[in-house]
Amino acid sequence: MRIFLCGGGDGVQTKDACRRLNDVIDHTKPILYLPFAMENADYDSCHEWVLGELRCVDVPDIEMVKSAEELDGTNVENYSAIFIGGGNTYKLLNDLKASGSFEKIKAYIEQDGIVFGGSAGAIIFGYDIESCAAMDQNKVGLKDTKGFDALSGYSVFAHYTNGSSRLTEQENRERTERYTEKLLRYSQERGPVIAMPEEDTLFLNGDHFEMIGSRPYYCFEGGKRREMIP
Repeated sequence: MRIFLCGGGDGVQTKDACRRLNDVIDHTKPILYLPFAMENADYDSCHEWVLGELRCVDVPDIEMVKSAEELDGTNVENYSAIFIGGGNTYKLLNDLKASGSFEKIKAYIEQDGIVFGGSAGAIIFGYDIESCAAMDQNKVGLKDTKGFDALSGYSVFAHYTNGSSRLTEQENRERTERYTEKLLRYSQERGPVIAMPEEDTLFLNGDHFEMIGSRPYYCFEGGKRREMIP
């Protein structure tokens, strides 16, 4: 199992994680990109974005499927890695489970396939995606919110402590406080959560993991928060 769980950053924020991805992939195969966590997206612009995002990764091409149904008919063994982008986590998991592609990805990672997930694409690899309820809406009415549980009981939260350029400093601080309150409650009621800023990427490599990044991440467990240093 080799999974990169990115806190949601891009560009400079994820360059070290992309270089680490480049270290472990088969350079003779393309990467498969899944953008369909995005709601009402222009997928052509998504493809242009990922080409820039992974420009330092040495592969023949980056191919894209636009739906989970299209993914279900794709032979994922033909790819060096699967890159799952951000968006609405409920939509992403709902599409994967409704199409049967959830089991396809599960088999792929169990056979040592490589996945890079950002934001929603990372959260689905936790125990339960209800950890994302602080920022995502369940517009699709998803009932089965269990993820891939790649972290043995830990759920995942992205974009934690990162400021938004659209918000004032006070608004950003209030948003982090709101996220913290909800994650403390979640950790009491449902189980532990790893909350990552956009700069950090957790690389799960078999039985080992390494945190790639420059900022602290946080572990919420039993209604308490611990700061962790990469």
